[in-house]
Amino acid sequence: MTPQSPQNLHSADIDGVRIFLAHPDELPIQWVGQEELIRQLMAAWMVVNNQDVPMNPRLLGKPGVGKTTLAYAVGKRLGREVYILQATLDTRPEDLLVTPVIEAQGKLRYVASPLVTAMVRGGVVILDEGNRMSEKSWASLAPLLDNRRYVESIVAGIKIKAHPNFRLVATMNDDASTFELPEYIHSRLQPQILLEFPEREEERHILRENLPFAEQEVLDYVTDFLQAAHEADERYTVRDGINIARFALKLTEMSPGRGRGRALETAILQTLGQEALRYGRR
Repeated sequence: MTPQSPQNLHSADIDGVRIFLAHPDELPIQWVGQEELIRQLMAAWMVVNNQDVPMNPRLLGKPGVGKTTLAYAVGKRLGREVYILQATLDTRPEDLLVTPVIEAQGKLRYVASPLVTAMVRGGVVILDEGNRMSEKSWASLAPLLDNRRYVESIVAGIKIKAHPNFRLVATMNDDASTFELPEYIHSRLQPQILLEFPEREEERHILRENLPFAEQEVLDYVTDFLQAAHEADERYTVRDGINIARFALKLTEMSPGRGRGRALETAILQTLGQEALRYGRR
């Protein structure tokens, strides 16, 4: 692999083949609370000896508990570029690696995925909802996830080695696994870091950070709603709570005479459905 010039942020020459790189994700998000989870993820990525290699953890939890936010926040805390690759049922091996694009005059342009870009640039890649991918796609990443730390692009005819600073994390919803991970991949995605629902004060803090313009009354109501739902083992998350509060604020703004409680109940109903109203304050 021919090293990339530090000035060239948009392409890299690898074994005589030029590949064009993706842009990192810049998101206005931050992680609130549960510092132990940050410690665990940073420990998994740590290298303690020149013969050691970073681990490839997976973050497991219900949709909306903050798996992607956690991974992004840790990557930024380490001062790395962060790239997010959204996995789907249709994700193919070439989508994970290098895709050929036909330009004018029939010339081929090789475009690197966010994952390969992170490998080249020494960044962090978040493989989001990784358990939606098929075994065929995971198989293309097998040599990257062990001590070899490389991938092979059949399309471009090159082997791409990971920069020493490259780090990978996969997020997985514990209720949305379309494919079971094959054992040889499962053993390469360790450790498993489990994200649970936050405690009351942490949840209130998350709501306040995301909705700094909301009245305390609204934040308290939504916090109580979420905590009651958690106790009943419902799958509603703080993401749902943010949407409820935001919609209720908009409803009130549109109709100033509408009571705050009525707006919140309407927001719950139209966000989560009739069954969710049982957890609202009466």
